[in-house]
Amino acid sequence: MSRGVKAFYLALIMAMMAAPLLVVAGVSLNASQSLRFPPPEMSVRWYGALFGESDWLAAMRNSLIIASVSGLIAVSVALPIALHLWSRGNWLGRVLYTLGVAPFMLPPVITALGFLAFWISADMYGQMPATIISHGIFLVTLPLVTISLGLQGIDRELVEAARTMGATRGRVMLTVILPLILPYLISGYAFAFVLSLNEYIIAYMVAGFTVETLPIKIFNSLRYGYTPIMAVISVMFVVAAVVIFAVIGRFGDLPRLLGAERARGD
Repeated sequence: MSRGVKAFYLALIMAMMAAPLLVVAGVSLNASQSLRFPPPEMSVRWYGALFGESDWLAAMRNSLIIASVSGLIAVSVALPIALHLWSRGNWLGRVLYTLGVAPFMLPPVITALGFLAFWISADMYGQMPATIISHGIFLVTLPLVTISLGLQGIDRELVEAARTMGATRGRVMLTVILPLILPYLISGYAFAFVLSLNEYIIAYMVAGFTVETLPIKIFNSLRYGYTPIMAVISVMFVVAAVVIFAVIGRFGDLPRLLGAERARGD
């Protein structure tokens, strides 16, 4: 395949991936309360209307709280598992790692049904803490993978040198290991945060319409009335994801997350 054909093929794929985003962005600019593309008349009124709708703001607040806290839970659970597997590499660490990635190996609806049954039996169905914990457990896979990649890149001789100099395990953790894996911790949290913002199935199964997140609110709006505010929210999702991952690419170790160093090492 020639270079020109490859370039055309890649450009075609990128255009197909970008087309839905362009349609959604165009719909958000409708002057009237309709989902038409291209918009017959353009206006940014719905971007301002979003912040005047109390129900949309409540859904946005719920989504941000759930995503922020569940990301912290996911990182807090993933870090000790990754450290145990990296430092000892025994069967227990491998079992914990498998359990950590298991939520992404199953269809989300099966995981959601499991959470639903558990929270009903615990008499916490429809409560925000149940949604937060469910998202945190479901999204453990993302920081677990990124943190594990970061730990694999640490030269163990640095750890041994610190211990030889008399540093305790806690001191080694704070001064050697954590600074080296900090980009991976931040990246894992960012991945979990973005996916939690967009997650619908688990949030709906665990809380129903009691705790209305933005994806649930969009679904409700589709059922009861069309409004370009749905497209505005979608554009905000895309912008937030682009900004977060751009920060990771600028200040984090994105090539390492994508396996570039491992490829060079091989």
